[in-house]
Amino acid sequence: MSEHTPSAGDNDQAFYEKRAKVYPREVHGIFAHLRLLGVVVLLGIFYGAPWLTWGGRQAIWFDLPGRKFHILAWTFWPQDFFLLALLLIIAALSLFFFTALAGRLWCGYACPQTVWTEVFLWIEQRLEGDRARQMKLDKGPWTPRKLAIKGTKHTIWVLFSLFTGITFVGYFTPIVELMPRFFTLQTGGWENFWILFYGFATWGNAGFMREQVCIYMCPYARFQSAMFDKDTLVISYDPARGEPRGSRKRGVDPREKGLGDCIDCTLCVQVCPTGIDIRDGLQYQCIGCAACVDVCDEVMDKMEYPRGLVRYTTENAMEGKPAHVLRPRVILYGLLLLVLFAALAVGIGIRNPVGIDVIRDRNVLYRELPDGRVENVYILKLLNKTDAVRDYRVEIRGLPGAELVIDRTMPVAVPAGGVVEIPARVRIDPALLDMPTAEVIFEARVEGLPDEGNERRGRFVGRMQ
Repeated sequence: MSEHTPSAGDNDQAFYEKRAKVYPREVHGIFAHLRLLGVVVLLGIFYGAPWLTWGGRQAIWFDLPGRKFHILAWTFWPQDFFLLALLLIIAALSLFFFTALAGRLWCGYACPQTVWTEVFLWIEQRLEGDRARQMKLDKGPWTPRKLAIKGTKHTIWVLFSLFTGITFVGYFTPIVELMPRFFTLQTGGWENFWILFYGFATWGNAGFMREQVCIYMCPYARFQSAMFDKDTLVISYDPARGEPRGSRKRGVDPREKGLGDCIDCTLCVQVCPTGIDIRDGLQYQCIGCAACVDVCDEVMDKMEYPRGLVRYTTENAMEGKPAHVLRPRVILYGLLLLVLFAALAVGIGIRNPVGIDVIRDRNVLYRELPDGRVENVYILKLLNKTDAVRDYRVEIRGLPGAELVIDRTMPVAVPAGGVVEIPARVRIDPALLDMPTAEVIFEARVEGLPDEGNERRGRFVGRMQ
């Protein structure tokens, strides 16, 4: 009995298969126009927003060194990050809501991977030609013409990716300053890193990885089925109408030949950006772009068959059952979104422009003064969340008989968007204390604007007589 070591040739199929490049065919139709509209609008916002100004500054500017985010007329500080948490929850719930309602709308029309891939595909098709010409060019030898075409394509891709990286960093560094500094080689190390990193990621993801990002890297493809039900709107092939498949001449009644409406042209596969066959049923690789719907409708028009062999529909509708748009999960997501949007609006509306933080000196619990009183030392941080200089006046309450001592003349001027630290001492006769510790409230108010103020509670530690 001899031992045999398996070799690669012993198996009919290797463990790992080389990726076959997907050459999506260009398609026209209502969903292609909607996708194009989404690309134009979203990229217009991305590339145009950093150039807008508001009140003498960049309209959307995430100033990390200054620890503040400027969004139009609003300035958000670290103390407002609960609003960011609300915004992230709203984004997640919106994804759940639209997925339960209409499938992968985000993936097909608004995902950055989809949007930038559409741009890169458009550039590729303008330079290399349609699907057949691209395949012929890639299979052919490296001639001067092929080198020129490929070189031009990658040059445009790299320049576009570089501009994308500059725009991305322009949200964190004012772009009107960043752009000339970058081209005169005066940008800092971190700015250069993120410009090149984001540009390289755009070039790699949209130019080479494409469908691999959706199939292997994106976690949404893996769990999106958990948000589907039989009433979720998805792209489906109608096998009852389309099967059995078969080619035929135009004008031939398929029923006379015992065929369905599908002529097996495989155009639905050729236009798919992830290279799947929608006729095999719903698959997690499908990003819901509806390119197969557009091209199938074109074929049905040419064959003089009714449209909708491949269409947006629901599982219940395919089975002849009534579909329900309003159902418990959709209603629940909708109500939660309304509550969170209302909470976000209220949170933004009631934001206090005055900030005060109280930090007690922890090196000494308290100090005894020569006159018998006890004293606690604090550091007060006064924050001005507005775009103008404000004069702050600080007082204490909640501790009867206590005296606030600040070695600065009141009011204290706090610059626009600035923080001023001031030492403060609170003194009191221990005979007035009922407990070894007591609560004291520090209140900061804007001079001349009694409605603008804020307070923080501090802990006073003393001794009892």
